[in-house]
Amino acid sequence: MNYPYVTEFRQSLVDWFNAEKRDLPWRHTTDPYKIWVSEVMLQQTRVDTVIPYYNRFMESFPTLDLLAEAPQEYLLKHWEGLGYYSRARNLQAGAREVLENYGGVVPDNRHEISKLKGVGPYTAGAILSIAYNKPEHAVDGNVMRVLSRVLDIHDDIAMPKTKKVFEVAVEKLIDPEHASSFNQGLMELGALICTPTSPKCLLCPVREYCTAFNEGEPDKLPVKSKKIKMKHLTYDVLVCEDENGRFLMQQRPEKGLLANLWQFPMIDTSQSTVENFKKEFTVNVHAEHELLTFKHVFSHLTWHINSYYMKCESFAQGDWLSREQIERLPMPVPMLKIWEEVKK
Repeated sequence: MNYPYVTEFRQSLVDWFNAEKRDLPWRHTTDPYKIWVSEVMLQQTRVDTVIPYYNRFMESFPTLDLLAEAPQEYLLKHWEGLGYYSRARNLQAGAREVLENYGGVVPDNRHEISKLKGVGPYTAGAILSIAYNKPEHAVDGNVMRVLSRVLDIHDDIAMPKTKKVFEVAVEKLIDPEHASSFNQGLMELGALICTPTSPKCLLCPVREYCTAFNEGEPDKLPVKSKKIKMKHLTYDVLVCEDENGRFLMQQRPEKGLLANLWQFPMIDTSQSTVENFKKEFTVNVHAEHELLTFKHVFSHLTWHINSYYMKCESFAQGDWLSREQIERLPMPVPMLKIWEEVKK
């Protein structure tokens, strides 16, 4: 884009956003806490998926204080099924830092807000621009895609260092008077019009300033190298019910994938067997049948799961919990899927 047209570009984008923006619950507030929650939830998660989670979350944690004080298990139960659970833990840690260090007021400058747990450059810029209308960059995948086409940027967006190129570009382009609408407009344009494939260029409010449109090749940008190769793991999941109708549950470690969530015993089939489990936990099995076989895909990891129901006599160490207790526990999606099958 020719920089002499920056004013026109800004005006076209802001006017389009204000006229065409989707009606989303977090767009009815400028409360920095609520904007923060929405931005964390929207990381790597579809808008349609986030809406009911956001609404429930705000009912239970309408203020930063209530989130900071909540028991972690109660918090994780609200996040159950949304994935990337470290987001919830970091959000709560950040809320506690705001209470302790900033008197309960979310900082309105990049230096201080970036110190908060889990707040990276994008989240910081999103809160500052949307809640405080500060002209700060907030560069996500949508923004990089739009600007790579508009400005004819060929840097590989899969490379971390490339984000700086787009942050500088946003700093030059952003509307200082309407920073909130400008940044949200870029994101909305990427989500609705300037899509990864088959962009709707004829509906785009800034197409006359777009290099890729004028050259007739928007599909060639952005440049993005291939993803990391997917890792595959196979697990046997054992649903052990004792004579009292209780089930053997285990809590995952405090760190790592799905930290602190609860699960039925999982056996990595490359390292052990169901028979070894029975010996280790001294479980006498009276009945056994297969439940579900399915796969669960994470960003760079796929679990292949075979699940089994066992009617047992329990002499095993571990947590034997009633159905009511299990319903209150935060569990990852694969375990929820198995649990639903058990309840049938």
